[in-house]
Amino acid sequence: MLRSMYSGVSGMKAHQTKLDVIGNNIANVNTYGFKSSRTTFSEVYYQTVRSASGASANQGGMNASQIGYGVNVATIDVMQTRSGFQMTDNGMDVAISGEGFFQVQNSDGSTFYTRAGMIRIDANGNLVDQNGNFVLGVSGDPLGKPATSDKIQITVPANMAIQSSTTEYINGKSFTIEAQNPTKDGNIAFNFASSDRLPLGQKVKAYLSSSGINIELNKNESFESLTELNNQINLAIKEAYGGKEHPAGTFTIKLNEGEITWPLSGQTIASTDYNPILGEVNLHDDFKALGFDFVSVSSAFTGTGELNTQICYDSASKAFQVSLNINGKDYSGSIPESAVASGTLKLGTDPDTIILKHPGFTELKNKQTVADDTDFFTTPLMTVDAAVASQASKSLGFGSKAFSLRDGTLGGPQTVSDLINIGIGSDGIISAIHNQLGLINVGRIDLATFANPQGLTQSGNTYFSVSANSGTVKIVNAGFEGAGALQAGALEMSNVDLSKEFADMITTQRGFQASSRLITVSDEILNELVNLKR
Repeated sequence: MLRSMYSGVSGMKAHQTKLDVIGNNIANVNTYGFKSSRTTFSEVYYQTVRSASGASANQGGMNASQIGYGVNVATIDVMQTRSGFQMTDNGMDVAISGEGFFQVQNSDGSTFYTRAGMIRIDANGNLVDQNGNFVLGVSGDPLGKPATSDKIQITVPANMAIQSSTTEYINGKSFTIEAQNPTKDGNIAFNFASSDRLPLGQKVKAYLSSSGINIELNKNESFESLTELNNQINLAIKEAYGGKEHPAGTFTIKLNEGEITWPLSGQTIASTDYNPILGEVNLHDDFKALGFDFVSVSSAFTGTGELNTQICYDSASKAFQVSLNINGKDYSGSIPESAVASGTLKLGTDPDTIILKHPGFTELKNKQTVADDTDFFTTPLMTVDAAVASQASKSLGFGSKAFSLRDGTLGGPQTVSDLINIGIGSDGIISAIHNQLGLINVGRIDLATFANPQGLTQSGNTYFSVSANSGTVKIVNAGFEGAGALQAGALEMSNVDLSKEFADMITTQRGFQASSRLITVSDEILNELVNLKR
């Protein structure tokens, strides 16, 4: 039989293998973390027809004569070249910007290595990849821990039990409402109001609503102390719960700063108006006849006793000068020509002021009956209750806002559901935000490096396994000891070059065709040999 036929067969087989590799590369052009392969050929052994001979004095040297037996697949190499990143905006997608592989472990305990960083967290807090296999590294706070190959389970330190509470600043006083028992059930709102519907003897009534607890205080009853107010509120809440204590226990109102003068009525406690009780100035009737009237005094006004009022026209400033003298203290102001219409006039200086209503410059000018620069009008002294000082409001102002208690928790073990904003840093550290603990580290992804990464064996699912030629695995921190840093929100794309693959496909097809033609020609020669006996 002709050797050429077997050479053609080997050529077809080799090119078919190469075409299989090319097809696999093209099929995985969009597979994250995929590494393409290439096929190389080598010659098959040779038959030596004549050996080489050296030159002598009588004859020159002769080269060997050898006939080859075709082609063979020498290697199928995995190209571990890095590819570009595709940004996914998913914080749990991770790419390696350099050397190294993610470590994953399947259900049999076998460890594989991959460049595909599609990472997720399962219901048990385990860090897993797209195939459901465990991602390896360090669990918990990785501070001071060496790189390792353990399953990463997101764990949260047990949180401290905290009572629900809120602090509000009302009417110059700081109040805190706090629950007795640490529990989330205490995260509710208290709404205060007063009512005259409650019978005498019942000081407080509590109502449960979807927004919290409504506290109704009897406006006709008085409370002797803050302790009595707390006791009555908790008795009302217990009654509203069918005689059972609230899950958060009793609630306590505490005064943090300021002073309270007891007793206070339910109306005073639950009032929505806690502004200062302003004083007043009783103007003389003759002064009022000019169009002046009292409006208000500032909270800093403290004048009492004798009152003298005076108004005169000042030709230099072309304005009416108005003054009140209370126990020797002057409160003065002016009404200029520009104040044509009636308005208000502030006497004194901040914060001790008196506000009067005035008729306007034009009206006063019309009423002026004496010469300029003289007293236009002066009242006699008034002695009794001429002025009343401002007083701070006695109202606690509880009805002015809702007291929203928050941050209460039972404490104890926490799960992934108690975390928000879970992210992966460039060093592989997994961090998250906890409502009590703040920013915490909950794990670290460690990488594997090899002396000869091209020696790794492909295992499917974009996984690689250690081989005899890959070298021993070395576990390192991301960004250290030759390993690349991690890039969150990105995935490494396939490193398949379509233009190269299609060019290789064409040359492979031509090589296969040429090998098949060799078989055809060899067959025709054999046919001629068979026909020689005819």
